[in-house]
Amino acid sequence: MTESISEEAQITTITTSSLSLPRPALKDLLSVGVCIQCIFRLFGIHGNAYSSSLLSTSILNSLLEEPESCGNSNGLVFCSVCLGILQLAYDQEGEKCKSSEKRTEIDDFVIPIAELVKREGYQIDGFSIEISIPPIILANERAIKLYMQRKYGSEDWFQKKFLNGHISVKDALKLSITDSLETLLATKSDVSSFRIRLTYTHTEASFKLQNFLGKDHSSKRRKTGTEYSVNNIDDSNVQIGTVYTEHSNSESDAAIYRTLDGLQDHVFCERFKLPPEKAYKPCNLAYHCFRAPIYISGRYLKYSRNVSQTRWIIDDERMGEASVEEIIGSKVLLICRGDNYKFHAAGREDIDVRMLGSGRPFLIEVPNARCVPSLVDIQEIEDKINDSEDRFVRVINLKVAGNQVWTLMREGEAEKQKQYAALVWISRPFKEEDLESISSLKDMDIFQRTPVRVLHRRSPLERKRIIHWMTVERVVGSCQYFLLHLCTQAGTYIKEFVHGDLGRTHPSIGSILGCRAEILQLDVTDVKMDNFN
Repeated sequence: MTESISEEAQITTITTSSLSLPRPALKDLLSVGVCIQCIFRLFGIHGNAYSSSLLSTSILNSLLEEPESCGNSNGLVFCSVCLGILQLAYDQEGEKCKSSEKRTEIDDFVIPIAELVKREGYQIDGFSIEISIPPIILANERAIKLYMQRKYGSEDWFQKKFLNGHISVKDALKLSITDSLETLLATKSDVSSFRIRLTYTHTEASFKLQNFLGKDHSSKRRKTGTEYSVNNIDDSNVQIGTVYTEHSNSESDAAIYRTLDGLQDHVFCERFKLPPEKAYKPCNLAYHCFRAPIYISGRYLKYSRNVSQTRWIIDDERMGEASVEEIIGSKVLLICRGDNYKFHAAGREDIDVRMLGSGRPFLIEVPNARCVPSLVDIQEIEDKINDSEDRFVRVINLKVAGNQVWTLMREGEAEKQKQYAALVWISRPFKEEDLESISSLKDMDIFQRTPVRVLHRRSPLERKRIIHWMTVERVVGSCQYFLLHLCTQAGTYIKEFVHGDLGRTHPSIGSILGCRAEILQLDVTDVKMDNFN
Protein backbone atom coordinates (compact mmCIF):
# COMPACT_ATOMS: atom_id res chain seq x y z
CA MET A 1 0.00 0.00 0.00
CA THR A 2 2.87 2.33 0.88
CA GLU A 3 4.58 1.68 -2.47
CA SER A 4 1.31 2.41 -4.32
CA ILE A 5 0.89 5.76 -2.59
CA SER A 6 4.52 6.61 -3.22
CA GLU A 7 4.18 5.79 -6.92
CA GLU A 8 1.00 7.82 -7.18
CA ALA A 9 2.70 10.78 -5.54
CA GLN A 10 5.61 10.50 -7.99
CA ILE A 11 3.28 10.45 -10.99
CA THR A 12 1.42 13.48 -9.63
CA THR A 13 4.68 15.41 -9.21
CA ILE A 14 5.88 14.55 -12.72
CA THR A 15 2.49 15.29 -14.28
CA THR A 16 2.18 18.67 -12.53
CA SER A 17 5.69 19.65 -13.59
CA SER A 18 5.16 18.51 -17.18
CA LEU A 19 1.82 20.25 -17.69
CA SER A 20 3.32 23.55 -16.60
CA LEU A 21 5.64 23.49 -19.62
CA PRO A 22 4.79 24.58 -23.21
CA ARG A 23 3.66 21.52 -25.18
CA PRO A 24 5.33 22.43 -28.54
CA ALA A 25 8.65 22.98 -26.79
CA LEU A 26 8.42 19.66 -24.98
CA LYS A 27 7.77 17.80 -28.24
CA ASP A 28 10.59 19.66 -29.93
CA LEU A 29 13.10 18.87 -27.19
CA LEU A 30 12.08 15.21 -27.12
CA SER A 31 12.41 14.98 -30.90
CA VAL A 32 16.04 16.17 -30.81
CA GLY A 33 16.96 13.66 -28.13
CA VAL A 34 16.83 15.65 -24.88
CA CYS A 35 15.96 13.49 -21.85
CA ILE A 36 13.16 14.45 -19.51
CA GLN A 37 15.63 15.16 -16.69
CA CYS A 38 17.43 17.74 -18.84
CA ILE A 39 14.10 19.22 -19.97
CA PHE A 40 13.04 19.70 -16.35
CA ARG A 41 16.33 21.23 -15.26
CA LEU A 42 16.60 23.56 -18.29
CA PHE A 43 13.16 24.91 -17.42
CA GLY A 44 14.34 25.43 -13.83
CA ILE A 45 12.05 22.83 -12.24
CA HIS A 46 13.16 22.08 -8.68
CA GLY A 47 11.87 19.58 -6.15
CA ASN A 48 12.04 15.82 -5.76
CA ALA A 49 11.01 14.85 -9.30
CA TYR A 50 14.64 14.02 -10.16
CA SER A 51 14.78 11.24 -7.56
CA SER A 52 11.68 9.56 -8.95
CA SER A 53 12.28 6.14 -10.48
CA LEU A 54 9.35 6.86 -12.83
CA LEU A 55 10.95 9.91 -14.40
CA SER A 56 11.47 8.76 -18.00
CA THR A 57 10.85 9.79 -21.56
CA SER A 58 8.18 7.09 -21.76
CA ILE A 59 5.99 8.67 -19.09
CA LEU A 60 6.36 12.12 -20.66
CA ASN A 61 5.35 10.75 -24.07
CA SER A 62 2.29 9.15 -22.48
CA LEU A 63 1.32 12.47 -20.89
CA LEU A 64 1.67 14.16 -24.27
CA GLU A 65 -0.20 11.29 -25.93
CA GLU A 66 2.68 10.90 -28.36
CA PRO A 67 4.08 7.64 -29.73
CA GLU A 68 7.23 6.72 -27.85
CA SER A 69 10.42 7.61 -29.68
CA CYS A 70 12.95 4.89 -30.09
CA GLY A 71 16.48 4.31 -31.24
CA ASN A 72 17.43 3.46 -34.79
CA SER A 73 19.60 0.91 -36.51
CA ASN A 74 22.70 2.63 -35.23
CA GLY A 75 21.90 1.56 -31.67
CA LEU A 76 20.48 3.06 -28.48
CA VAL A 77 20.05 6.80 -28.23
CA PHE A 78 21.18 8.72 -25.17
CA CYS A 79 20.40 12.29 -24.16
CA SER A 80 21.91 14.72 -26.65
CA VAL A 81 22.68 17.17 -23.82
CA CYS A 82 23.87 15.18 -20.78
CA LEU A 83 25.03 12.16 -22.83
CA GLY A 84 23.18 9.74 -20.57
CA ILE A 85 24.40 11.10 -17.23
CA LEU A 86 20.93 11.96 -15.89
CA GLN A 87 19.51 8.79 -17.41
CA LEU A 88 21.99 7.04 -15.10
CA ALA A 89 23.47 5.37 -18.17
CA TYR A 90 27.21 4.92 -18.56
CA ASP A 91 30.04 2.76 -19.79
CA GLN A 92 32.38 1.38 -17.18
CA GLU A 93 35.50 -0.74 -17.53
CA GLY A 94 34.56 -1.82 -21.03
CA GLU A 95 31.06 -2.97 -20.10
CA LYS A 96 28.49 -1.31 -22.34
CA CYS A 97 25.38 0.25 -20.89
CA LYS A 98 22.44 -1.98 -21.82
CA SER A 99 19.57 0.47 -21.81
CA SER A 100 18.67 4.04 -22.54
CA GLU A 101 15.00 3.61 -23.36
CA LYS A 102 14.13 3.34 -19.70
CA ARG A 103 16.03 5.13 -16.99
CA THR A 104 18.22 2.89 -14.88
CA GLU A 105 16.71 2.27 -11.45
CA ILE A 106 18.30 4.69 -9.00
CA ASP A 107 19.07 1.94 -6.49
CA ASP A 108 20.79 -0.09 -9.21
CA PHE A 109 22.99 2.93 -9.89
CA VAL A 110 23.92 3.72 -6.29
CA ILE A 111 24.24 0.19 -4.86
CA PRO A 112 27.74 -0.38 -6.37
CA ILE A 113 28.84 2.98 -4.95
CA ALA A 114 27.54 2.12 -1.48
CA GLU A 115 29.17 -1.32 -1.72
CA LEU A 116 32.50 0.32 -2.54
CA VAL A 117 32.26 2.50 0.59
CA LYS A 118 31.52 -0.55 2.73
CA ARG A 119 34.12 -2.75 1.02
CA GLU A 120 36.82 -0.15 1.69
CA GLY A 121 35.85 -0.20 5.36
CA TYR A 122 35.09 3.50 5.80
CA GLN A 123 33.50 4.62 9.05
CA ILE A 124 31.40 7.65 8.15
CA ASP A 125 28.91 9.96 9.82
CA GLY A 126 28.17 11.95 6.66
CA PHE A 127 29.22 12.26 3.04
CA SER A 128 29.40 14.75 0.22
CA ILE A 129 29.16 14.04 -3.50
CA GLU A 130 31.63 15.50 -6.00
CA ILE A 131 30.89 15.23 -9.71
CA SER A 132 33.17 15.95 -12.66
CA ILE A 133 31.66 16.20 -16.14
CA PRO A 134 33.31 16.84 -19.52
CA PRO A 135 33.10 20.36 -21.04
CA ILE A 136 31.04 18.97 -23.94
CA ILE A 137 27.99 19.06 -21.61
CA LEU A 138 28.27 22.85 -21.34
CA ALA A 139 28.60 23.12 -25.11
CA ASN A 140 25.52 20.94 -25.60
CA GLU A 141 23.50 23.12 -23.22
CA ARG A 142 24.51 26.22 -25.12
CA ALA A 143 23.60 24.61 -28.43
CA ILE A 144 20.13 23.70 -27.13
CA LYS A 145 19.62 27.21 -25.77
CA LEU A 146 20.53 28.83 -29.10
CA TYR A 147 18.41 26.29 -31.01
CA MET A 148 15.39 27.03 -28.83
CA GLN A 149 16.07 30.77 -28.97
CA ARG A 150 15.92 30.70 -32.77
CA LYS A 151 12.52 28.99 -32.69
CA TYR A 152 10.87 30.38 -29.57
CA GLY A 153 12.92 33.42 -28.55
CA SER A 154 10.00 35.80 -28.97
CA GLU A 155 7.61 33.81 -26.80
CA ASP A 156 6.95 34.79 -23.17
CA TRP A 157 7.66 31.36 -21.70
CA PHE A 158 11.12 31.35 -23.24
CA GLN A 159 11.96 34.74 -21.73
CA LYS A 160 10.61 33.76 -18.30
CA LYS A 161 11.41 30.08 -17.91
CA PHE A 162 13.90 28.49 -20.27
CA LEU A 163 17.42 28.48 -18.85
CA ASN A 164 16.32 31.06 -16.28
CA GLY A 165 17.61 29.69 -13.00
CA HIS A 166 18.16 26.28 -14.55
CA ILE A 167 19.68 23.44 -12.56
CA SER A 168 23.11 22.15 -13.56
CA VAL A 169 23.71 18.55 -14.56
CA LYS A 170 25.75 18.07 -11.39
CA ASP A 171 23.01 19.36 -9.09
CA ALA A 172 20.31 17.39 -10.92
CA LEU A 173 22.36 14.19 -10.54
CA LYS A 174 22.81 14.90 -6.84
CA LEU A 175 19.05 15.38 -6.49
CA SER A 176 18.56 12.04 -8.24
CA ILE A 177 20.83 9.86 -6.14
CA THR A 178 21.34 11.51 -2.73
CA ASP A 179 18.23 10.10 -1.02
CA SER A 180 19.08 6.54 -2.07
CA LEU A 181 22.69 6.91 -0.98
CA GLU A 182 21.59 8.27 2.39
CA THR A 183 19.40 5.22 2.87
CA LEU A 184 22.04 2.70 1.82
CA LEU A 185 24.83 4.34 3.84
CA ALA A 186 22.55 5.09 6.81
CA THR A 187 23.86 8.64 7.11
CA LYS A 188 23.11 12.11 5.78
CA SER A 189 24.67 14.12 3.00
CA ASP A 190 26.42 17.20 4.35
CA VAL A 191 29.64 19.16 4.15
CA SER A 192 31.79 16.22 5.13
CA SER A 193 35.43 15.25 4.95
CA PHE A 194 34.29 11.96 3.40
CA ARG A 195 33.60 12.34 -0.31
CA ILE A 196 32.19 10.23 -3.09
CA ARG A 197 33.51 11.36 -6.46
CA LEU A 198 31.90 10.52 -9.80
CA THR A 199 34.07 11.32 -12.81
CA TYR A 200 32.41 11.34 -16.23
CA THR A 201 34.37 11.48 -19.48
CA HIS A 202 33.47 11.08 -23.14
CA THR A 203 36.50 10.60 -25.38
CA GLU A 204 34.81 10.88 -28.77
CA ALA A 205 32.73 13.93 -27.85
CA SER A 206 35.81 15.60 -26.35
CA PHE A 207 37.71 15.18 -29.61
CA LYS A 208 34.82 16.62 -31.60
CA LEU A 209 34.54 19.59 -29.25
CA GLN A 210 38.21 20.43 -29.66
CA ASN A 211 37.82 20.22 -33.43
CA PHE A 212 34.88 22.64 -33.23
CA LEU A 213 36.92 25.03 -31.07
CA GLY A 214 39.76 24.87 -33.59
CA LYS A 215 42.36 27.59 -33.30
CA ASP A 216 40.71 29.18 -30.29
CA HIS A 217 41.85 26.29 -28.13
CA SER A 218 45.52 25.39 -28.53
CA SER A 219 46.10 22.71 -25.92
CA LYS A 220 49.47 21.07 -26.01
CA ARG A 221 49.73 17.36 -26.43
CA ARG A 222 50.87 15.60 -23.30
CA LYS A 223 52.42 12.20 -23.62
CA THR A 224 53.00 9.68 -20.81
CA GLY A 225 54.32 6.39 -22.14
CA THR A 226 51.84 5.27 -24.78
CA GLU A 227 48.88 7.12 -23.28
CA TYR A 228 47.63 10.65 -23.82
CA SER A 229 45.33 12.78 -21.74
CA VAL A 230 41.93 13.03 -23.42
CA ASN A 231 41.64 16.78 -23.04
CA ASN A 232 45.15 17.59 -24.24
CA ILE A 233 45.03 16.01 -27.70
CA ASP A 234 46.22 17.84 -30.80
CA ASP A 235 43.35 16.71 -33.04
CA SER A 236 45.39 16.93 -36.22
CA ASN A 237 47.46 14.02 -34.91
CA VAL A 238 44.63 11.79 -33.69
CA GLN A 239 44.80 8.29 -35.12
CA ILE A 240 42.39 5.41 -34.82
CA GLY A 241 43.50 2.89 -32.24
CA THR A 242 45.42 5.35 -30.06
CA VAL A 243 44.93 4.65 -26.35
CA TYR A 244 43.86 7.58 -24.20
CA THR A 245 43.48 7.99 -20.48
CA GLU A 246 39.90 8.56 -19.33
CA HIS A 247 40.81 10.86 -16.43
CA SER A 248 39.82 14.48 -16.99
CA ASN A 249 42.61 17.00 -16.82
CA SER A 250 41.27 19.87 -14.74
CA GLU A 251 43.66 22.46 -16.18
CA SER A 252 42.76 21.54 -19.77
CA ASP A 253 39.05 21.48 -18.94
CA ALA A 254 39.35 24.94 -17.43
CA ALA A 255 41.02 26.15 -20.64
CA ILE A 256 38.17 24.70 -22.72
CA TYR A 257 35.59 26.40 -20.50
CA ARG A 258 37.40 29.72 -20.94
CA THR A 259 37.47 29.24 -24.70
CA LEU A 260 33.75 28.44 -24.82
CA ASP A 261 32.94 31.49 -22.68
CA GLY A 262 34.95 33.65 -25.04
CA LEU A 263 33.10 32.55 -28.17
CA GLN A 264 30.36 34.88 -29.33
CA ASP A 265 27.05 33.22 -30.18
CA HIS A 266 27.36 33.67 -33.93
CA VAL A 267 30.82 32.07 -33.93
CA PHE A 268 29.57 29.21 -31.77
CA CYS A 269 26.68 28.61 -34.17
CA GLU A 270 29.05 28.49 -37.13
CA ARG A 271 31.13 25.73 -35.56
CA PHE A 272 28.68 23.76 -33.45
CA LYS A 273 25.68 21.88 -34.82
CA LEU A 274 22.28 23.15 -33.64
CA PRO A 275 20.67 21.22 -32.09
CA PRO A 276 23.48 18.95 -30.88
CA GLU A 277 23.77 15.56 -32.50
CA LYS A 278 22.05 12.57 -31.00
CA ALA A 279 24.32 10.45 -28.82
CA TYR A 280 24.76 6.73 -29.40
CA LYS A 281 27.32 6.24 -26.66
CA PRO A 282 27.02 7.39 -23.03
CA CYS A 283 29.79 8.86 -20.92
CA ASN A 284 32.32 6.65 -19.24
CA LEU A 285 31.97 6.68 -15.45
CA ALA A 286 34.65 6.09 -12.85
CA TYR A 287 33.79 6.49 -9.19
CA HIS A 288 35.84 6.37 -6.06
CA CYS A 289 35.54 7.49 -2.47
CA PHE A 290 38.05 9.19 -0.24
CA ARG A 291 38.36 11.20 2.93
CA ALA A 292 40.11 14.56 3.05
CA PRO A 293 43.31 14.35 5.13
CA ILE A 294 42.88 14.24 8.88
CA TYR A 295 45.49 15.61 11.26
CA ILE A 296 46.71 14.21 14.56
CA SER A 297 48.61 16.84 16.53
CA GLY A 298 50.71 16.69 19.65
CA ARG A 299 54.22 17.10 21.03
CA TYR A 300 56.95 14.48 21.04
CA LEU A 301 59.91 13.90 23.31
CA LYS A 302 62.98 11.99 22.05
CA TYR A 303 65.25 10.33 24.62
CA SER A 304 67.78 8.61 22.35
CA ARG A 305 70.84 10.10 20.68
CA ASN A 306 70.61 7.51 17.93
CA VAL A 307 67.09 8.19 16.65
CA SER A 308 66.53 10.60 13.76
CA GLN A 309 63.46 12.78 13.43
CA THR A 310 62.55 11.40 10.00
CA ARG A 311 63.51 8.20 8.23
CA TRP A 312 67.15 8.61 7.23
CA ILE A 313 68.61 6.36 4.53
CA ILE A 314 72.02 6.90 2.88
CA ASP A 315 73.12 4.54 0.09
CA ASP A 316 70.41 2.05 1.10
CA GLU A 317 71.70 2.00 4.69
CA ARG A 318 69.59 3.19 7.60
CA MET A 319 71.13 5.82 9.82
CA GLY A 320 70.22 5.36 13.48
CA GLU A 321 68.08 2.80 15.25
CA ALA A 322 64.72 4.28 14.31
CA SER A 323 62.97 7.57 13.58
CA VAL A 324 60.37 9.65 15.41
CA GLU A 325 58.37 9.78 12.18
CA GLU A 326 58.05 6.00 11.93
CA ILE A 327 57.49 5.36 15.63
CA ILE A 328 54.55 7.77 15.79
CA GLY A 329 53.27 7.46 12.22
CA SER A 330 53.02 3.67 12.21
CA LYS A 331 50.85 3.68 15.35
CA VAL A 332 48.59 6.42 13.97
CA LEU A 333 48.23 4.64 10.61
CA LEU A 334 47.28 1.39 12.32
CA ILE A 335 44.25 3.05 13.94
CA CYS A 336 43.27 5.49 11.16
CA ARG A 337 43.79 2.99 8.33
CA GLY A 338 44.74 5.64 5.80
CA ASP A 339 46.59 5.21 2.51
CA ASN A 340 49.80 6.48 4.12
CA TYR A 341 50.96 9.24 6.46
CA LYS A 342 53.06 12.39 6.36
CA PHE A 343 55.01 13.69 9.32
CA HIS A 344 55.37 17.44 9.92
CA ALA A 345 57.20 19.06 12.85
CA ALA A 346 57.94 22.57 14.08
CA GLY A 347 61.64 22.46 13.30
CA ARG A 348 63.98 19.54 13.78
CA GLU A 349 66.85 18.34 15.93
CA ASP A 350 69.91 16.39 14.81
CA ILE A 351 69.97 12.64 15.35
CA ASP A 352 72.37 13.00 18.31
CA VAL A 353 70.25 15.68 20.03
CA ARG A 354 67.57 14.75 22.55
CA MET A 355 64.20 16.51 22.62
CA LEU A 356 63.18 17.00 26.26
CA GLY A 357 61.01 19.35 28.32
CA SER A 358 57.57 20.05 26.90
CA GLY A 359 58.39 18.37 23.60
CA ARG A 360 58.34 19.52 19.97
CA PRO A 361 55.00 20.23 18.22
CA PHE A 362 54.20 17.86 15.36
CA LEU A 363 51.42 16.83 12.99
CA ILE A 364 50.67 13.49 11.42
CA GLU A 365 48.70 13.97 8.21
CA VAL A 366 46.70 10.90 7.19
CA PRO A 367 45.21 10.97 3.66
CA ASN A 368 42.05 8.96 3.01
CA ALA A 369 41.64 7.61 6.54
CA ARG A 370 39.02 4.88 6.80
CA CYS A 371 38.48 5.81 10.43
CA VAL A 372 38.53 9.15 12.25
CA PRO A 373 39.90 8.18 15.67
CA SER A 374 37.78 8.68 18.76
CA LEU A 375 39.10 9.84 22.13
CA VAL A 376 39.52 6.19 23.06
CA ASP A 377 41.49 5.55 19.86
CA ILE A 378 43.73 8.55 20.52
CA GLN A 379 44.46 7.26 24.01
CA GLU A 380 45.28 3.86 22.55
CA ILE A 381 47.76 5.42 20.10
CA GLU A 382 49.37 7.39 22.90
CA ASP A 383 49.64 4.33 25.15
CA LYS A 384 51.18 2.18 22.40
CA ILE A 385 53.88 4.78 21.74
CA ASN A 386 54.61 5.63 25.38
CA ASP A 387 54.57 2.01 26.61
CA SER A 388 56.94 0.76 23.92
CA GLU A 389 59.82 -1.37 25.20
CA ASP A 390 62.45 0.81 23.53
CA ARG A 391 61.17 4.03 25.14
CA PHE A 392 62.90 6.07 22.43
CA VAL A 393 59.97 8.45 22.00
CA ARG A 394 57.07 9.73 24.10
CA VAL A 395 54.05 11.79 22.97
CA ILE A 396 51.84 14.19 24.91
CA ASN A 397 48.72 16.26 24.12
CA LEU A 398 47.74 13.92 21.27
CA LYS A 399 44.44 14.86 19.60
CA VAL A 400 42.56 15.05 16.31
CA ALA A 401 42.95 18.57 14.91
CA GLY A 402 41.29 20.58 12.18
CA ASN A 403 43.21 21.56 9.05
CA GLN A 404 43.77 25.05 10.51
CA VAL A 405 46.35 23.48 12.83
CA TRP A 406 48.76 23.34 9.88
CA THR A 407 48.62 27.13 9.57
CA LEU A 408 49.04 27.56 13.34
CA MET A 409 52.16 25.42 13.32
CA ARG A 410 53.72 27.23 10.37
CA GLU A 411 52.97 30.64 11.91
CA GLY A 412 54.27 29.64 15.32
CA GLU A 413 57.37 27.99 13.87
CA ALA A 414 58.64 31.31 12.52
CA GLU A 415 58.13 33.11 15.83
CA LYS A 416 58.99 30.44 18.39
CA GLN A 417 61.78 30.54 20.94
CA LYS A 418 63.76 27.45 21.82
CA GLN A 419 65.70 26.55 24.92
CA TYR A 420 68.72 24.26 25.05
CA ALA A 421 71.14 22.62 27.45
CA ALA A 422 74.63 22.06 26.00
CA LEU A 423 77.59 20.27 27.57
CA VAL A 424 80.59 22.44 26.61
CA TRP A 425 84.36 21.87 26.87
CA ILE A 426 86.82 24.77 26.67
CA SER A 427 90.58 24.67 26.20
CA ARG A 428 91.36 26.42 29.50
CA PRO A 429 89.93 26.38 33.01
CA PHE A 430 86.51 28.03 33.39
CA LYS A 431 86.70 31.18 35.54
CA GLU A 432 84.16 33.08 37.64
CA GLU A 433 84.35 36.09 35.33
CA ASP A 434 83.48 33.77 32.42
CA LEU A 435 80.22 32.93 34.14
CA GLU A 436 79.40 36.61 34.62
CA SER A 437 80.43 37.46 31.07
CA ILE A 438 78.11 34.86 29.56
CA SER A 439 75.17 35.45 31.92
CA SER A 440 75.17 39.20 31.35
CA LEU A 441 74.47 38.90 27.63
CA LYS A 442 70.80 39.54 26.78
CA ASP A 443 69.11 39.61 23.36
CA MET A 444 72.48 39.43 21.64
CA ASP A 445 72.56 39.47 17.82
CA ILE A 446 74.74 36.86 16.17
CA PHE A 447 75.47 36.29 12.49
CA GLN A 448 75.66 32.79 11.07
CA ARG A 449 76.74 31.75 7.63
CA THR A 450 75.36 28.41 6.52
CA PRO A 451 77.32 25.78 8.53
CA VAL A 452 79.94 23.72 6.76
CA ARG A 453 78.17 20.52 7.79
CA VAL A 454 74.98 21.41 5.88
CA LEU A 455 76.42 23.35 2.94
CA HIS A 456 75.75 20.35 0.68
CA ARG A 457 71.99 20.76 1.15
CA ARG A 458 71.44 24.39 2.23
CA SER A 459 71.97 27.66 0.35
CA PRO A 460 75.12 29.63 1.36
CA LEU A 461 73.51 32.55 3.22
CA GLU A 462 74.25 34.68 6.26
CA ARG A 463 71.47 34.87 8.83
CA LYS A 464 71.02 37.11 11.85
CA ARG A 465 69.71 35.37 14.94
CA ILE A 466 69.08 36.41 18.56
CA ILE A 467 70.44 34.79 21.71
CA HIS A 468 67.84 35.91 24.26
CA TRP A 469 69.64 34.76 27.42
CA MET A 470 72.26 32.32 28.72
CA THR A 471 73.13 30.83 32.10
CA VAL A 472 76.01 28.56 33.10
CA GLU A 473 75.93 25.52 35.38
CA ARG A 474 79.30 24.21 36.59
CA VAL A 475 80.08 20.50 36.30
CA VAL A 476 81.20 19.16 39.65
CA GLY A 477 84.80 17.91 39.65
CA SER A 478 85.76 19.59 36.36
CA CYS A 479 87.22 22.99 35.55
CA GLN A 480 86.94 22.79 31.75
CA TYR A 481 83.39 21.45 31.37
CA PHE A 482 80.15 23.30 32.03
CA LEU A 483 76.46 23.15 31.12
CA LEU A 484 75.29 26.06 29.01
CA HIS A 485 71.56 26.82 29.20
CA LEU A 486 70.33 29.24 26.56
CA CYS A 487 67.19 30.57 24.91
CA THR A 488 67.42 31.50 21.23
CA GLN A 489 65.43 32.61 18.24
CA ALA A 490 64.14 29.82 15.99
CA GLY A 491 66.64 28.76 13.36
CA THR A 492 69.79 29.30 15.42
CA TYR A 493 72.56 26.78 14.85
CA ILE A 494 73.54 25.96 18.45
CA LYS A 495 76.56 23.74 17.75
CA GLU A 496 78.09 26.43 15.56
CA PHE A 497 77.30 29.12 18.13
CA VAL A 498 79.47 27.20 20.60
CA HIS A 499 82.53 26.39 18.48
CA GLY A 500 82.27 29.20 15.91
CA ASP A 501 82.39 26.99 12.78
CA LEU A 502 85.79 28.31 11.63
CA GLY A 503 84.62 31.89 12.10
CA ARG A 504 81.39 31.40 10.13
CA THR A 505 79.37 32.20 13.28
CA HIS A 506 80.23 35.35 15.21
CA PRO A 507 80.24 36.02 18.04
CA SER A 508 80.41 32.51 19.48
CA ILE A 509 81.08 31.05 22.92
CA GLY A 510 84.67 30.49 21.81
CA SER A 511 85.15 34.10 20.75
CA ILE A 512 83.39 35.47 23.85
CA LEU A 513 85.68 33.44 26.15
CA GLY A 514 88.73 33.91 23.95
CA CYS A 515 89.54 30.20 23.73
CA ARG A 516 88.64 27.06 21.87
CA ALA A 517 85.16 25.73 22.69
CA GLU A 518 83.57 22.44 21.70
CA ILE A 519 80.07 21.08 22.24
CA LEU A 520 79.91 17.49 23.46
CA GLN A 521 76.19 16.96 23.97
CA LEU A 522 73.07 18.97 23.19
CA ASP A 523 69.47 18.73 24.37
CA VAL A 524 66.46 20.78 23.34
CA THR A 525 64.66 21.55 26.61
CA ASP A 526 61.71 23.64 25.41
CA VAL A 527 59.98 24.75 22.21
CA LYS A 528 57.74 27.69 23.03
CA MET A 529 54.71 27.88 20.74
CA ASP A 530 51.74 29.31 22.62
CA ASN A 531 49.36 28.84 19.69
CA PHE A 532 50.15 25.14 19.46
CA ASN A 533 49.39 23.35 22.71
